[in-house]
Amino acid sequence: MKKIEAIIKPFKLDDVKEAVLKLGVSGITITEVKGFGRQKGHKEIYRGAEYVVDFLPKIRIEVVVNTDMVARVVEVIKETAHTGEIGDGKIFVMPVEKAVRIRTGEENRDAI
Repeated sequence: MKKIEAIIKPFKLDDVKEAVLKLGVSGITITEVKGFGRQKGHKEIYRGAEYVVDFLPKIRIEVVVNTDMVARVVEVIKETAHTGEIGDGKIFVMPVEKAVRIRTGEENRDAI
């Protein structure tokens, strides 16, 4: 099993969610986050004063899938979240040692 974590632009959430669920992913976790990468934020003007917004709003999507689905899920996220502009985000893939469904006690593949 692998955990796929993607940081994307907020307006891409609905498209990415629909695309991932169409692949048969059974669950998804969404978190509103703030951060920056190479873009390093931007400057804004409020009531005549300029200030730097260095933590930009992003969405973190987390899914746990069987290893054989990883390539397809990553590709769908990459294609769907892509705008070609700076700040499109990142995708991380990590191993998952164990998963347990609390309600039933099911483990690993049965739990996801």
